[in-house]
Amino acid sequence: MRERPAIAVPRIGGPGLPVGAAVVAGLAVLCAGAPVAAVVQGSSWIGYAAGAVSAVVVCGLLLHRFAVPIVAAGQCVAVLVLLTALFTAERLPGPAAVLRIAGLINGAGRQINTGIAPVPATAEILVLLTAAFGLLGVAVHLAAVSAHAPAVAGVPLLAVFAIPAALAEGLLPTATVVMAAAGYGLLLVVGDGSRTRRTSWRAVLRHSPAALALLGTAGLLALTIGSGAGVIGTSGRFGSGGGPGAGAGAIGLSPFTALRGQLNDSGSTELLQVRGLPRATYLRALTLSNYQANVGWRASPPAPGVPLPGPVQPPPATPGEVVDVQIENVGFRDYWLPLYGEPLQVEELPDGQWAYDGRSGTAYAIQPHDEQRWTVRTLLPRPTAAELRTTDAVSTGVPEYRSLAGVDPRVIALAQQIVAGQESAFDRAIAVQDYFTGPGSGFRYSLQTAPANGDDALVEFLTVGRSGYCEQFASAMAVLLRAVGVPSRVAVGFTGGTDYGDHRSIRTSDAHAWVEAYFPGHGWVLFDPTPLTDGRTITPDYVLETRGAGPGPDAPVPGTDLGPDEAPTVAAGPAPAAPTPEPEPGTAAPATGGPGAVPWALVAGTLLVVLVALLPAGVRRWQRRRRLAAVAAGGPAAVAAGWQEVLAESADRGLPGHPTDTVRGTARKLVREHRLDPGSQQALRRLVGVVESSWYGDQHPDAGELVAPVRAVRAGMAAGGPLGLRARLLPRSVLGRLRPDGSRPAPAGHAVDDETAATRS
Repeated sequence: MRERPAIAVPRIGGPGLPVGAAVVAGLAVLCAGAPVAAVVQGSSWIGYAAGAVSAVVVCGLLLHRFAVPIVAAGQCVAVLVLLTALFTAERLPGPAAVLRIAGLINGAGRQINTGIAPVPATAEILVLLTAAFGLLGVAVHLAAVSAHAPAVAGVPLLAVFAIPAALAEGLLPTATVVMAAAGYGLLLVVGDGSRTRRTSWRAVLRHSPAALALLGTAGLLALTIGSGAGVIGTSGRFGSGGGPGAGAGAIGLSPFTALRGQLNDSGSTELLQVRGLPRATYLRALTLSNYQANVGWRASPPAPGVPLPGPVQPPPATPGEVVDVQIENVGFRDYWLPLYGEPLQVEELPDGQWAYDGRSGTAYAIQPHDEQRWTVRTLLPRPTAAELRTTDAVSTGVPEYRSLAGVDPRVIALAQQIVAGQESAFDRAIAVQDYFTGPGSGFRYSLQTAPANGDDALVEFLTVGRSGYCEQFASAMAVLLRAVGVPSRVAVGFTGGTDYGDHRSIRTSDAHAWVEAYFPGHGWVLFDPTPLTDGRTITPDYVLETRGAGPGPDAPVPGTDLGPDEAPTVAAGPAPAAPTPEPEPGTAAPATGGPGAVPWALVAGTLLVVLVALLPAGVRRWQRRRRLAAVAAGGPAAVAAGWQEVLAESADRGLPGHPTDTVRGTARKLVREHRLDPGSQQALRRLVGVVESSWYGDQHPDAGELVAPVRAVRAGMAAGGPLGLRARLLPRSVLGRLRPDGSRPAPAGHAVDDETAATRS
């Protein structure tokens, strides 16, 4: 008698390839990374994270047959290759690429240490996130796929929760927490907790010390990062002790971090509503007086201030207008309290939280607050150009606002060229401002400035690049003013906002930086060198008075003949780190190390990962439809398809067949394990009889004859044990595993019964 050939159950990815487990582990990492959205601005980081995880998943599947340490090492190399391609000009990893990546990661550390979340998605932040998601993916793949212990992978995933949660109260949106929890739940779906899996986990650790070391290191790093997450952003806080007026400790806060974030934000959020302001005026939050070589402008520790609320200073002998301004908070929270002009008295604040430092002109607190409202009685100075020309700013006793330590001699030489022929300090200040905003200056406002390529960023910006935004213009002008003897500082805050009749609205898009120069008898006088084209610039009357005497459209701009490599014979000092903004996400080319546009290739890769994750369920559905169609058609194919579909339904519910089982032996197992009801048992007996008649007696069913029995058996299995989420996403009939001897298990139910064998003999 002839024997029926074994009918193989289709599987994807090759024998034993854990496609489903690897993809689900990758998806779990991405879901668990959702809280990063509360720490990093924008959504461009998602593409980079997805690219890193995809590289880990694909590499892990390609190297699945090798030892666990080789798989982990290969995945790490894949992440390094991805970092090289995205953030360096090199094609393959090498010393230059590694140094570039290390430099970017080091820069990310500085940004995190001095910034306030959410930080902009700069090249430094993106390279750090890409590397972190890649290494996290390696650790999770090792635990969930290689070791079959998905629960252990939750240890490194804890770091994703710890970092954002440590930054500020209420920082994490609910959706990000839900996604992270769902990611871990999805990871647990990969494993079934069986003894076989636990044994495999112990075996991997016993035979792979390197795997144990790698997983242990990942867990230790996760716990270390989590415990140290509280320092992120806290370098910008004041030292403890002494209360608001103590001013103890240095401030590491980089206010330009928040400024860039507000300007790079695609939306515009209302922060403040101002009433009682007679005209548009810049709103100062803080000032920067400390210029450090190779660092840039930094905030200095405030002096022990005057406690608020209450009067802060007597009315100065400065001509101007005293007004009462009411500021209502809509969405502002910071260490700094924005104030107008020369504040005289601040009210409607809680006692003991705020203090005012008259020297820096800022109100500050130990911790960030979001006060409901505050009022300020302030003097809005209105000096004239003639009054300012009679003031000798050079002889004032404010040495900290005239420091030039570390400034490149080329910058000093350029400043002297710009003010050549100007006698008064005021005219020198106007000449420096006109260098940036005057006719024919060649400077332009842009958020898309590429990184500097010369030996000194400030020299290149002043003479070659000529493109940037308020941070660069204000920082550069303040240095130039000091170079010609005019005391200066950088102010950070907001422009005049939008007039709505009964109030002015200050939004995130109004964030700005400008220059304040000191003139005895008039205090700090505002100059704005940023060539804005959107109408936000406020030009003071004393500047307007000088426009008639300014250079004509065809007049050359002073100082433009100095090239970036032309320096005086004076020995050059340390190169200053002029604040050059990081490229806005989506503008810089990857070859320069900046974050490129939204990486659509990586987004497409993410979609591909999702599709691959759903592929096993899709294959199972396609198989079911194809088989049921064959069952309805009748003939020999109907018997094979019907029996195969019944076996597949059984396998999906955790009852794998055995190649030595007979058709009737398999049927008895189905009845017992799936607790089939009497109706389903009768349908199964009918199906078994038709299968045996077809395979061993060449008596094949007519069209539609097996539809009802197959349907009834499937329904009985579903009633006895519904499919869980894992079984639906990763059907076992599609994703079969290798047998211990390395062979593929054969389908059950094709051996011959004893009585059948006797009949055939």
